[in-house]
Amino acid sequence: MKIAVVTDSTAYLSAEQIKENDIHIVPIPFILDGKSYDEGIDITTEEFYEKLRTSETFPSTSQPPIGKLIELYESLGDQGYDAVISIHLAGTISGLVQTLETVKDTVNNIQVVPVDSEITVLLMGYLAIEAARMAKQGKNLDEILARLDHLKKTINEYFVVDDLQNLVRGGRLSNAAAFVGSVLKIKPILTFDDETDKIVAFDKVRSSKRALKRVEDLFEEDTKDLTYPIKMLVIHANNEEAAKEWEAKLAKKYPNNSIEISYFGPVIGTHLGENALALGWMEDIDK
Repeated sequence: MKIAVVTDSTAYLSAEQIKENDIHIVPIPFILDGKSYDEGIDITTEEFYEKLRTSETFPSTSQPPIGKLIELYESLGDQGYDAVISIHLAGTISGLVQTLETVKDTVNNIQVVPVDSEITVLLMGYLAIEAARMAKQGKNLDEILARLDHLKKTINEYFVVDDLQNLVRGGRLSNAAAFVGSVLKIKPILTFDDETDKIVAFDKVRSSKRALKRVEDLFEEDTKDLTYPIKMLVIHANNEEAAKEWEAKLAKKYPNNSIEISYFGPVIGTHLGENALALGWMEDIDK
């Protein structure tokens, strides 16, 4: 069985990763000051954050045109693929996977298998890479989907944001009431809830330094009994200097773990706001 892998632009994979693993990317659209952009195509991440600082309206995101997705799937079928695993951002922050479930049977020349990553950013990107690697190795659908289910259970993450305004206005924060209106200099710590996969405000800490230390403590608590190798991701929203500083500290503290720096592009940055930092981790698929 020949299997293709599709994901969306919020995986924030590099051009090299996309090419090397033959992954197909669907851009997620967003609207800023009345103009629509396709993430990763029409605007760079740096340009987005620059525009965000002076934007007159709150940016919004939407699903990619379903017709374009169907065209992509049919094109893959015409190329000889028997199935396509389509891995997308968490269903709790986007209705894309649910939409694909309703239209997948309209594609006649290829089997479409939508997968809710239950996450986003490069953590989702590594799910797509692993699926693509396994497909190249000749693994079947059941083997790949079982592996993805296993990897999803190894993923955890915490976000430190400057404020919750964007998430609250965008309706992406399920327990906002407890945190809105906090005093200045409080740094909210967010995570994806294990039970609901919704973004929740987990804790609030005075100062960025203490917030990052709190995230490190949570990481240690979560990983202390793990027996598999861990890949760590420091993720930033146009805050590369702070990300590099944190990555260097973590590399000294956890020398046995692989640590990488990634970023929040426009679609996720729309909700988290500029300068957000996050630490994510999962089983290291490269070891």
